[in-house]
Amino acid sequence: MARCDMCGKGPSFGHNVSFSKRRTNRMWRPNLQRKKITTTDGQAVQVRICTQCIRTMSKTR
Repeated sequence: MARCDMCGKGPSFGHNVSFSKRRTNRMWRPNLQRKKITTTDGQAVQVRICTQCIRTMSKTR
């Protein structure tokens, strides 16, 4: 499964719990987006990063 290139966030696993408390497996996937980022030497690189990292990057610029 896909992971964030910045923080390494991947899918989490748990259970759906119905009203009768019956548990079935489920997965939470990170919201990954493809984005072009300029590196320190000026090259544009396309990376797959989560939206949380995109928000953090816009803060620190």
